[in-house]
Amino acid sequence: MEQKLFNKHFIGITLINFIVYLVYYLLMVIIAVIAQDNLHATLSEAGFASGIYIIGTLLARLIMGKQLELFGRKIVLRGGAIFYLFTTIAYLFTPTIHILYIVRLLNGFGYGVISTATNAIVTAYIPEAKKGEGINYYGLSTSLAAAIGPFIGMILLNMTNFIFIIWFSIVLIALVTLSCFIFPVKNIQLSEVQKAQLNSWSIHSFIEKKALFIAGIAFLMGLSYSSVLAFLSSYTKVIHLVTAGSFFFVVYALVITFTRPLTGRIFDLKGEQYVMYPSYYFLTAGLFILSITTNSTMLLISGALVGLGYGTFMSNGQAVCLKLVNEHKIGIALSTYFIGLDLGLGVGPYLMGILKSLTSFRSLYIVAGVIPLVCAALYYTNKKISLNMNKANKIKMNKSEVL
Repeated sequence: MEQKLFNKHFIGITLINFIVYLVYYLLMVIIAVIAQDNLHATLSEAGFASGIYIIGTLLARLIMGKQLELFGRKIVLRGGAIFYLFTTIAYLFTPTIHILYIVRLLNGFGYGVISTATNAIVTAYIPEAKKGEGINYYGLSTSLAAAIGPFIGMILLNMTNFIFIIWFSIVLIALVTLSCFIFPVKNIQLSEVQKAQLNSWSIHSFIEKKALFIAGIAFLMGLSYSSVLAFLSSYTKVIHLVTAGSFFFVVYALVITFTRPLTGRIFDLKGEQYVMYPSYYFLTAGLFILSITTNSTMLLISGALVGLGYGTFMSNGQAVCLKLVNEHKIGIALSTYFIGLDLGLGVGPYLMGILKSLTSFRSLYIVAGVIPLVCAALYYTNKKISLNMNKANKIKMNKSEVL
């Protein structure tokens, strides 16, 4: 275990993760538009082309969460990078919407494999006493990608064409693939008992039950944030704030860049609740302001609050997972967490699209803003139940000692 947080291996895997997620978010915001404009898809078909990616990602996380340690982190990382590269190249050969569906599904699987590997690998290079801070800095790569990716996607969509965007993505993933073969990955050594556990075909070998609750919260948070990811560009056209809309994600990125070190330290020193509750309330505030936005200032304030909310939650939810399990279960726990998060982002555009067809954009963002409040209530209830169970267990232990 490294004692220095910003060691070269930590920085290296963080940069690899950043580019992997950057391409994911870049393509996510442009694919529906491309499906409609280039392949003449309907709105529902375009939405499915965007969302089917997540099905591939979920399959990868389910399978590779347990196989990561059995196959070895090194081979999973490198194999995932190669598959991600070839399926990104495949976008150049999508003459119909149905072929695009297949390519999106496979590309999502490749993304799921490599991101599952990077999320586990980084934990080996974070000092034990700095887990919260380390994961927050690492999570910054994901959060920045979630902001910069859509920004680049929207800019390139307006200035270039689909072929250029795909070649741009191919170059980035080619660099990632090369880096994965240079990066020295450590495989963890498993005992025979641990191998038997991971080789099992029980549900617990695919899903970590200790991480199920935070994965459920991640699903709801992803569902809420998907309303921004999928519909912000359309919404800003309706309210005539397209230019300011392009800078929404820039403000988002700047806010999380400056606040991430602080939230990590608070997590380590004060506890997770001092970070998680504010993340719910900030996301709600950001979406409520977005629902009543009438000028550029309000839109950018919304971007800052959404960054403080969703951006903070993403990495700290990951840090919560690390507190729950032993080292050989890290892959499965993180896989479970990201299944929840990705599922929310994946089904969100479809569910929010249905809601949008029944109401207005403003009402859509009000509904999306209520969801984090539900998360806060669920989180509070779960903490109370856990506290009461711990008290009850202590009382039983004390009674047994007396007897």
